[in-house]
Amino acid sequence: MHIPDAFIPIWQGAIYWLIALVFIALALRWVRNEMNEEKLPLLAVLAAGVFALQAFNIPVTMGTSGHLVGGALVAIALGSPFAAIIVLSLVLIVQGVLFGDGGITVMGANIINMGVIGGFVGYYGYHGLMRLTKSMYASAAGAAWLACLIPALAASVELFVAGTFPLVPGMISMGLYHALIGVIEALITAVVLALIASSRPDILDKSVGVPT
Repeated sequence: MHIPDAFIPIWQGAIYWLIALVFIALALRWVRNEMNEEKLPLLAVLAAGVFALQAFNIPVTMGTSGHLVGGALVAIALGSPFAAIIVLSLVLIVQGVLFGDGGITVMGANIINMGVIGGFVGYYGYHGLMRLTKSMYASAAGAAWLACLIPALAASVELFVAGTFPLVPGMISMGLYHALIGVIEALITAVVLALIASSRPDILDKSVGVPT
């Protein structure tokens, strides 16, 4: 899902960067207003975990890649989609600048897909599913699956608009790979939340609704 440089024209990349910067600014405001000494260690651990999860890339046809995202886990655990935006932005910057994983000119698109879309889908998907299932673990798994699939479909649309590859084959390829990868992400998200809830429920955001 890391879009490389040259896959999107620079002028389109600039538009994605501008949109991403707006959300990054909102995320930084969330950090100033909501981040405290209790949440900071969890944010750091989750950032390291997301970085590690995204290190395993599976080549997808037409030159891009498939991998776990982690946006839903961060948004659910810290109680805000803006937490996912700040964490994924930091991870993507380090990956792009230091490791060449994902382009610089297109990084705005990658931040939008994995941080913004992944974070909002993960957070609101979780709370929507919670009202239906009343199960923290089932809701987290479902939200994580959606937060892996939908950003991948968004990336395929962006690449179609850029003229990089056709829409339907791109969506089928990216969608199929990430629907399968999303199953792994769903399991990891549910397991990690379960481990945190059983050992340190106090560091999870109150909106998570930890079972008692």
